[in-house]
Amino acid sequence: MSHPSEASIDLSIVASDMQEVDNVIAQRLTSDVPLVGDVARYIIQAGGKRLRPALLLLTAGALGSSSSQRFSLAAVVEFIHTATLLHDDVVDESSLRRGHSTANHAFGNPASVLVGDFLYSRAFQMMVGTGSMRVMEILADATNVIAEGEVLQLMNMRDTTLDKAGYLRVIRAKTAKLFEASAQLGAVVAGASPALEDACARCGGALGTAFQIVDDVLDYTGDPQVMGKNLGDDLREGKVTLPLIFAMQRASSDDAAYIRLAIAEGQGDLAQISQIVQDTQALDSARDLAREQAQLAADAAALLPSNAHSGTLIKLADQLLQRRS
Repeated sequence: MSHPSEASIDLSIVASDMQEVDNVIAQRLTSDVPLVGDVARYIIQAGGKRLRPALLLLTAGALGSSSSQRFSLAAVVEFIHTATLLHDDVVDESSLRRGHSTANHAFGNPASVLVGDFLYSRAFQMMVGTGSMRVMEILADATNVIAEGEVLQLMNMRDTTLDKAGYLRVIRAKTAKLFEASAQLGAVVAGASPALEDACARCGGALGTAFQIVDDVLDYTGDPQVMGKNLGDDLREGKVTLPLIFAMQRASSDDAAYIRLAIAEGQGDLAQISQIVQDTQALDSARDLAREQAQLAADAAALLPSNAHSGTLIKLADQLLQRRS
C-alpha cells in the first residue's frame, strides 16, 4: 500500500524507463568485495522516490530523446545521491531513514563512508563511459558543489544567527544542485539547445529547492510512520532550518531564546518548539517560499515542448508541495 505522498507523485510515464535504470543499477553495483555490494544494495533497495533519475528521464522525454545513455546517467545520479546519503547519515549520526535502520546503524560508520566512496568512484567510471566531456563537466561540478554544501552545513551547525539567505545557500548546494544537474543532463542527452538546457537546469534547481524546504517543514509536521524518520532530528542535530529561522525572528524574546538554547544544546521540548513554530506562522511562510520555487520550476518546464513528459514535470512541481514524506 502506498503512502499518501507516493500516491500524489505520479511518475508512471517514466515507469518502464525506471525499470531500465534499476537494471543498470543492479549491474553496476557488482564488486569483488562482498560488503561493498551488501551495503550499496541495502540503501538502494530501502526505497526512496528516485526523484533525481526520474527528473532526468522526464526532461529527456520532454525533449524527445530515445538515447539509451539516459538510463546509465540516471543510474549515475542515483549513485551520487546514495553516496551523499551514506556520508550524511554518518555525519548526522542518524539511525533511521525511509523507515529502515540507516546503513551506518546496520553496518557501522567505516563501511558506510567507504561504500559511499565506492559509489562516487563507480559513478565517475560510468560518466567517463559516456565519452561526453559535457556530461563529465556537469556532474563533476555538481559533486563538488554538493561537497561544499555539506561542509557549509557542518559549519552552520548550531549557528542561531543563520538567516534565510544563508539557509538557501546551503540547500541550493547540498540538495538542489543534483536536481539541477539531473534535469540538465536530460537536455544534454537529447542534444537540446543551450536555451532549453538552461530551462531544464532552472526547473531542476527550483524543484530541488522546493523539495528541501518542504522536507524541513515536515520535520515539524510530518507523521513519523509515513516519513520513515525521527521527527525533530534536524533540531537534535543542530540544523538551523527555515521554520526555525522564521520562528526565531518572530517569536517573543523568551520563546526565541528557548529555541536558540535548544539548537545550541541539541535538545529541547520538541512539542513546545513545534508550538512556537506554529504560532509564529513560520511553517506557512516556509511553505510560501516552497510554492514560489515550485512556480519557478513550472514556468521553466513550460518552456519545453508541450507533451506528456513536460506536463508531468509541471504537475510534479505542485505535487512536491503536497507530499507527506
